[in-house]
Amino acid sequence: MFSQRVENVRKNSSLVHCITNYVTVNDCANVVLACGASPIMADDPSEAAQITSNCQSLVLNMGTLNKRRLEAMILAGKQANKFSHPVILDPVGAGASSMRREALKQLSKEVRFSVIKGNISEMRALFAANIRPGKGVDAREADIVTEANLTDQIAYAARLSSMTGAVIIVTGALDLVVSEKQAYVIYNGHPMMARITGSGCMLGALLGAFAGSNKEAPLEAAAAAVAMTGICGERAGKKVEIEQKGTGSFRTYFIDEVSLITGNDVEQEKKIKRYEYKDSWRIEDEG
Repeated sequence: MFSQRVENVRKNSSLVHCITNYVTVNDCANVVLACGASPIMADDPSEAAQITSNCQSLVLNMGTLNKRRLEAMILAGKQANKFSHPVILDPVGAGASSMRREALKQLSKEVRFSVIKGNISEMRALFAANIRPGKGVDAREADIVTEANLTDQIAYAARLSSMTGAVIIVTGALDLVVSEKQAYVIYNGHPMMARITGSGCMLGALLGAFAGSNKEAPLEAAAAAVAMTGICGERAGKKVEIEQKGTGSFRTYFIDEVSLITGNDVEQEKKIKRYEYKDSWRIEDEG
């Protein structure tokens, strides 16, 4: 199943519009090319919607947010919704300032998202942004995802999915990819991924490529993208360990691995548990 999601990206070569982080825009463009899709970066409000019309997916990254970029994000997001193109939100630092919190509320109000990816702190901000009168806040304070609290965290993410209509991805030592009734827990990855700027932004861009090429299966496409990213991190980590190199080499090797990996590689090297909700969250498959 995951093999086909990877191969669809290479076969379809979808065009991904990324309004993304200035710090990592070059890496995002390169990783989209490496996976077989094509990137375009247009963040001026005067053209953002028109560019989006010609793309298969849209990625909105809040990493270097300002008022002009927020306007472009909303215009592009509405256009993507009009054409039923997947929209991926990466709410980087969403809870770090009042401006970012208000921007997340505005984006959540005006744009429908297909996939939302963030760490647990960003998911808390997302939860707050989507509270509606009468809903109440009954989720407990979210902690880092561990094996001990895993099913609780899946349930938390599933509620966010219900509130937003999006696939929710919670990143960390364990990655969760969750819809209302199904979830994937992904164990692939390497510690050095947290030591380079841009690993999360690159994942967001890859999610755009996978969503645009697998529109019929958003949950599986997102899980395949997360698993592939983790596997490429593992492969890059092995190389720098053998060669006794550092984080700069890791970044380069990571993008190399994205360009080299096959769907069959992902199928064989993935470390995943699949859960379904049937009165409670239960493991349905391990692979």
